[in-house]
Formats: sequence, C-alpha cells, structure tokens
Amino acid sequence: MSEQLTFAIVLGAALVDSINPCAIGVILFLSTVLLRTTDNRRFLLKMGSIYVATVYVVYVLSGLGLIWFQHQLVSGGYAEVVGMSVGALIILLGLVEIKDFFWYGRGFSLEILDRHKDRIVKLSSNLSLAGIIGLGAFVAMVELPCTGGPYLAITAILARSFDLLAFTYLMIYNAIFVLPLIVIVIVICFGGSTAKMKKWRTSNRKWMNLAAGMMMIGLGALLIAYYRQGWYL
Repeated sequence: MSEQLTFAIVLGAALVDSINPCAIGVILFLSTVLLRTTDNRRFLLKMGSIYVATVYVVYVLSGLGLIWFQHQLVSGGYAEVVGMSVGALIILLGLVEIKDFFWYGRGFSLEILDRHKDRIVKLSSNLSLAGIIGLGAFVAMVELPCTGGPYLAITAILARSFDLLAFTYLMIYNAIFVLPLIVIVIVICFGGSTAKMKKWRTSNRKWMNLAAGMMMIGLGALLIAYYRQGWYL
C-alpha cells in the first residue's frame, strides 16, 4: 500500500473518529461544571486545554503500545491472523454503530459504561491541575469502547512498519481526534452555549453513529484485504 493511500486512510478515519459523541459529551459536561464554578474564561481555557492535552498524550501512548504489540505479531509470522481477527472485530463494532442509528439504547452500544460515568462525575468535582489531568487520563482510557474501532484499525495498519513515519501518522491522527474538543473549549470561552452544543450533539448523535459505523466496516474490510493480500510486505 502506498504511503499516500495510508495517509488518506489515517486522515479519513481520524475525521470520522473526531465527531465521536462520547468524547464531545465529556468535554461539554466538564465545561458545564467549570462554568458553574467560575465565570473566569481564562481559567476555563486553561483547564480545558490541560484536559484535552492529557487526552491527546494518553491516546498517543496507547496507540504506540498497540502498534508495538501488533508489530511483534506481524514480525512473528502472524500477520494474516492479526489482519483477519482485527478486521472482523472492527466490522462487528461498525455494525453495532449502525444498529444505534436505527435503535439507539437497545442492546449493546459502544459508549462509556454507567459505572465509569459515575466516576467521571466524581472526578469532575476536583478542579485542581492534578484533578483535571487525572480526569483526562481516566476518560481517555474508558472512552476506548467508543473510539477503539477506528483506532485499532489504524494502529493495525501502522504496525506493519514501526518507524518514525508510523509515529508521525499516529500524532496526526490524534491531533485530528482532539480538534473538535479544542474548538468546543474555545467557543465556550468566547461565550458559546453548552446547552445549544448538547442539543446539537443529541440531535445529530445517530448520524455520528452511522458515519462511524460505515467507516469502521470499510476499515475492517480494508484491513482484512491489507493483510490477506500481503500488502504490508
């Protein structure tokens, strides 16, 4: 697979993943908590930026771990097993997302578990520097049910060559992923309404699920072909 095509896939997957309802929901919730505490927009910008930066760093580190692990399997002669297994899993997760387009709330869904939501609420009460960093790290880890599909596909593709280019693509992917969070923080700091943003998120949630589902099915199929045809060689 050419590097241009690999970059296009990374870019496309990141764009779809960036409109993830879970990630947007958490930053809106945090912004609401901050606004209830203070009307100091500079403080909101500072805390919001620290939160987003923490999510970014944790996701990059998680991606590096996934790439390294999958690269070991590929190097050990299990390339086709990696491709078929991860590809099939991503297709299945994509079907779950599409299910939520038609029947949200019924059966299994790719969202943060209720027990983790309760923990997020508790962590949000600590608005210190350490508290915000801890919240960002925790959210990044428990959000994987929401964002894990596209990310797993991209890291599986990048695992074919664990080098500087793969690292650069990973950094770009995660920069695009957190971009909407950055935009939300800036808009709120300039007087944007969290209530209107929450309403927009709720009304467009199913379309986000549909877009993510279609992308994940496509990524899964591509990943299976990618390894089955030996394009990684």
